[in-house]
Amino acid sequence: MAGVSALAALDDWPVENVAGAVITASGDITVHGDADRPYELASVTKLLVAEAVLVAVEEGAIDLDDPAGPPGSTVAHLLAHASGLAFGTRDVEAPVGTARIYSSAGFEVLAETVEQATEIAFPDYLAGAVCEPLGLTGTALEGPAGHGAVSTVADLAVFAAELLAPTVLSAGLAARATTVNFPGLDGFVPGYGKHRPNDWGLGFEIRGHKSPHWTGTTNSPSTFGHFGQAGTFLWVDPELGAAGVVLTDRRFGPWAKSLWSGFNDSVVAELSVGR
Repeated sequence: MAGVSALAALDDWPVENVAGAVITASGDITVHGDADRPYELASVTKLLVAEAVLVAVEEGAIDLDDPAGPPGSTVAHLLAHASGLAFGTRDVEAPVGTARIYSSAGFEVLAETVEQATEIAFPDYLAGAVCEPLGLTGTALEGPAGHGAVSTVADLAVFAAELLAPTVLSAGLAARATTVNFPGLDGFVPGYGKHRPNDWGLGFEIRGHKSPHWTGTTNSPSTFGHFGQAGTFLWVDPELGAAGVVLTDRRFGPWAKSLWSGFNDSVVAELSVGR
């Protein structure tokens, strides 16, 4: 692959700084912008945190069915935003397993659960479980587990390649994490309204048939990933065999909603030529 020309459109975005990458299953990575510049990830943090929690599951430190969060909730419920916890507090807003309530607080509970089981501070556990094996030297959890990581496009391109072809997780657990868990739950995607259903995996949002959405209209329903209020996103489209990462330093808002989906459609269109 000579490169992905669609990335050049990032130069016209109304942001101070931006960098992006497109990654294919064959191992090709096309980068645009300063790939080593650190950016706040906001909720894209949840992908890294979920990966670390899943490593703890693989290692036997915790189990997806272990109690965590409100009574009746498990590690899996927290990862899938099905525990009933509120967005930013530990207030319970719904019975477990009845609604998809997007909760950053739930990821803080997950981090505490791993800390208690491993006796390792969660930022250190994430570093050892995810960053070190993948060589993510520019990535660190500097704040809350729901939104406090900093990373670079270079690192997230490697992480996206890992999600396309898992090595850190077993194939079975990776597949479970990136397909719908607790199907049929309705809920809100921040900034994009209520979806029926609001599909989610174990930490990974599943595109499904949501509209409007931050991924492209032509991304497959099996596309998974996350976007962040810092103006960041990462998606992986298994059917396309590709992933996309864009990091900016402008908070998510109307500017992003008017650009992101169209940009992702242009990436999908370019990669689909000749397939």
